[in-house]
Amino acid sequence: MQQRRIGNLTVSAIGLGAMPLSTKEDRPTPEDAVAVVHAALDAGVTLVDTADAYSRDEAEFGHNETLVADALRSYGSGAADVLVATKGGHTRRGTDWELDGSAAYLRRACEASLRRLGVDAIGLYQFHRPDPATPWEDSMGALRTLADDGLVRMVGISNADIAQIDVARSIVGDALVSVQNQFSPGWRHSADELAHCAQHELAFLPWSPFGGVSAAGSLGSSSPAFAEAADELGVSVYRLTLAWHLAQNDVVVPIPGASQRESIVDSAAAADLELSPEQLARLDAA
Repeated sequence: MQQRRIGNLTVSAIGLGAMPLSTKEDRPTPEDAVAVVHAALDAGVTLVDTADAYSRDEAEFGHNETLVADALRSYGSGAADVLVATKGGHTRRGTDWELDGSAAYLRRACEASLRRLGVDAIGLYQFHRPDPATPWEDSMGALRTLADDGLVRMVGISNADIAQIDVARSIVGDALVSVQNQFSPGWRHSADELAHCAQHELAFLPWSPFGGVSAAGSLGSSSPAFAEAADELGVSVYRLTLAWHLAQNDVVVPIPGASQRESIVDSAAAADLELSPEQLARLDAA
């Protein structure tokens, strides 16, 4: 598979977003969920994105991290080069999502993630979302301390604007390697952040990369153009959409969610799909 950079590591150009394995109402069985992760690795995926808060509710907080850890462990030595990217800063109260970006909480959350993942240091630890009750600078200082103390090897931020990215760069320093923001054909509001990441050689991980498209081409104004191009190439609109993401810039590493083996196999194949300049221009304008 085509490779891209996150910090000092080379990873697959397409990652696996593991969230649906824990949060979908009709989520797969544990055995089927592990099979999805294994199918991703079989297809060449070497980046798995998870978070401590990915669960049905507060009672099973950490579900997704534990699942990912079990799947990688059962895969054997072939998973040795997989980068696990997890997140902290979201909390759960019942089924509600809440926030805590305080330094004390992030330390506790990171230590709990280390135990669930069964590692001495987290490969990529991402601040899940800005907490209005905590100054951004304090949260970034906490991430810097986690890196300095060796609990995390690399740091990322999520749902951040350009000003927040620059503050993170100034505080976290070289340990900051990525930004994970919502970006898709139907949600391009993070285009400026993507360009800013490219300028500063930070990986950009678009979450919810399929927003605005569907297999039937019926969701959002972008869908007809994407569905038409997919038909031209004889591929799924989802594979086409991920190829469009990759064509935006070399720093882009999409992390499509999957809850079925067939889905991640199809997504992984997007790394080998080339769009013509005319197709790309048409999709960019959709």
